[in-house]
Amino acid sequence: MAHSHKPEADALLDKEFKVLDHGFVRLVDYMGTDESIVQAARVSYGKGTKKISEDRGLIRYLMKNMHTSPFEMVEFKFHIKLPIFVARQWIRHRTANVNEYSGRYSVMPEEFYLPRQEDICFQAIDNKQGRSEKAIPPELQKEFIAYLKKSQKDTFEGYSRFIEAGLAREIARINLPLAIYTEWYWKIDLHNLFHFLKLRLDKHAQREIRAYAETMAEIVKTVCPMAYEAFMDYRINTLSFSGPELKFLHKTLKTTNLKLKYLTDMGLSQRDAVEFLEKIETIKKQKK
Repeated sequence: MAHSHKPEADALLDKEFKVLDHGFVRLVDYMGTDESIVQAARVSYGKGTKKISEDRGLIRYLMKNMHTSPFEMVEFKFHIKLPIFVARQWIRHRTANVNEYSGRYSVMPEEFYLPRQEDICFQAIDNKQGRSEKAIPPELQKEFIAYLKKSQKDTFEGYSRFIEAGLAREIARINLPLAIYTEWYWKIDLHNLFHFLKLRLDKHAQREIRAYAETMAEIVKTVCPMAYEAFMDYRINTLSFSGPELKFLHKTLKTTNLKLKYLTDMGLSQRDAVEFLEKIETIKKQKK
């Protein structure tokens, strides 16, 4: 099989997508498309399929049943500019190759993240790591922004003064805040990128890292539209149920009588409709 590429994906290469106030996401390179996933899954057959619908069906089957290795055959290399506090969250995804801008070798640029006024919120009471939706006084938001601007300016002036005095860059940088921007190259396969997106597209993810995830999701959608569609259907727009919840469903669905035609008329494929009915019957048969 020849190198797989898409004109729409090629058009994204080296294009800078702005994120936050000074950040960006740039697709440096990619290896593979939906075709690569299908080819990897069917390698034992020696040849691919002829119909796009068959490829789509296979990709959806792989995603639904968590056959992950074919998705690992597609890779993305990104150039990303982001605040250090976002990078520290991001680096916890340990399934990528990373090379970051070094403050030991290079002078850090005077670029700091300043949140929008509407993004400055109170601490959530029911979520120890998130923001509340409760209204916050505008004067408090403005006071916080003024504090950020002053402290960032003062800290960078001190950093610059000691750099100009000949102090080693590796020691002069140590008081710079988490708000300063860094850059890195980040290379990852599609399976692990989907895992990153599932976590970081979630409404509970911090807004700043979610902004990057949303931009990267659009890039993935262009490079691998069928895989992205399956990811949205089977990983994002889906729910799982706990044991107690299934007990409740057992009581609720005991008298339900769904028909195959009704489900297919509602948009489910024949295979998905059959599997859904099997799940319903399994719930009905569960003991109380």
